[in-house]
Amino acid sequence: MPQTIVVLDFGSQYTQVIARRIREANVFSSVLPYNSKLSDIRKQNPVGIVLSGGPASVFAKDSPKPNPGIFKLGVPILGICYGLQLMGKMLGGEVKSSDRREYGRGTLTIERKGTLFSGLPTKLSVWNSHGDSLAKLPKGFRALARTENSSYAAIEDSKRKFFGLQFHPEVEHSEKGNEVIKNFLTKVCGCKGDWDMGDFLKASIDQIREIVGKERVILGLSGGVDSSVAAALIDRAIGDQLTCIFVDNGLLRLHEREQVKTLFKNHIPGKLRVAKAGSIFLRKLKGVKDPEKKRKIIGKTFIEVFDQEVSKLGKIDFLAQGTLYPDVIESVPVGGNPAALIKSHHNVGGLPKRMKLKLLEPLRELFKDEVRNLGRELGLPESVLMRHPFPGPGLGVRVVGDLSQIKLKVLREADHIFIEELFKHKLYHKLWQAFCVFLPVRSVGVMGDERTYENVICLRAVTSSDAMTADWAQLPDKFLRKVSNRIINEVKGANRVVYDISSKPPSTIEWE
Repeated sequence: MPQTIVVLDFGSQYTQVIARRIREANVFSSVLPYNSKLSDIRKQNPVGIVLSGGPASVFAKDSPKPNPGIFKLGVPILGICYGLQLMGKMLGGEVKSSDRREYGRGTLTIERKGTLFSGLPTKLSVWNSHGDSLAKLPKGFRALARTENSSYAAIEDSKRKFFGLQFHPEVEHSEKGNEVIKNFLTKVCGCKGDWDMGDFLKASIDQIREIVGKERVILGLSGGVDSSVAAALIDRAIGDQLTCIFVDNGLLRLHEREQVKTLFKNHIPGKLRVAKAGSIFLRKLKGVKDPEKKRKIIGKTFIEVFDQEVSKLGKIDFLAQGTLYPDVIESVPVGGNPAALIKSHHNVGGLPKRMKLKLLEPLRELFKDEVRNLGRELGLPESVLMRHPFPGPGLGVRVVGDLSQIKLKVLREADHIFIEELFKHKLYHKLWQAFCVFLPVRSVGVMGDERTYENVICLRAVTSSDAMTADWAQLPDKFLRKVSNRIINEVKGANRVVYDISSKPPSTIEWE
């Protein structure tokens, strides 16, 4: 068993980012619910424990608390944000509600470097997100650093190897945050950094075999990175016990069905069934404008179609999905912890009771780049692995407002041109995601001295590392001019092209 860091999740949207940073340091991390039994934590044989942040206040009656026995396990502990406040309060310190909330960028002034800040500058720009703060240190602790509004922004008990950070070192906005985490891993916990994605692959195969046994699995294959890697992984684990189903929901990109068939034929030696259900989806979506309603209809219909296909196959026990962590964190709390719903995802949250299928999601704790690395371990081609993310509801959430065949046709053709030009200009692989959006407005234009009154296409392109945050891509003017010209001239029904310059947050990457 590899050296393991256990991350106890208190409901933070950054919990899995912590786990990811640990894995990036080639150390295995395991996320467990905050209220895990000591016996379950001991089973992991952790060399260190991290207490995540969370939306709760330590003063709340029902605030999440871990088993106090974790402080007697004899392993190093790092508390982050809520984790620091919780550790401070449980060990005899005092926490107060701040007069002034500390959110966003701040300046960390390091007064004692200790182990966590070894080799780092004395001033760092860090990311804060808290209302409460530590007012009195627990016995045995000393202060290491402060921010504008927190006297105890970093603390340590070097004897017991307990540490606390009021800021979030795991997010990209925190300067040298990765180095702080690595110092905890290597200099405090003694991690060797010898774990890699190959180890994850082996562990996942063993886990899938243990969970599935001799039962059969069905998987929804979209042709995107997530479902393709999930299919290849499960196929590697259980072979003929897996059947993949591709649902053509009528909301796909140009030539998508043919591409999926080719991918499966050449790279995944399993069983594939194609369900042509576009007319069913579009009929149920007719006149629906609200994005959440569209997502839920698409999700429900997706499951209904699956149910029909499953009934044709005899006894099936599991439904497998390529759900990733960003999908989960925007949709449901991890480990039952409180978290805000941002948007529902059709492949997140379980199955209706009438479906006698268990859920298998082997990628649920991974980010997109980690999935791509796993795909490389599985031998999938770069043309598949480097494909941009595509939402489960497909073009259904890229046509803003109600859907129609005409709108989808316009969007497909415009999107195809955008992606084609990105490849031609060698820009595609520099972006996290790029696509077109059909806007629910029409504008006046002039073509050939004639008045037109047609639709508006929005171009969306972002850069990101994990989809948790994203910046709009500053594409060259010449390129944008070329794309706009081609769409207006080649796509019947579009006479105006605009470019989205919004970042996440406050916007999301998708429009719906």
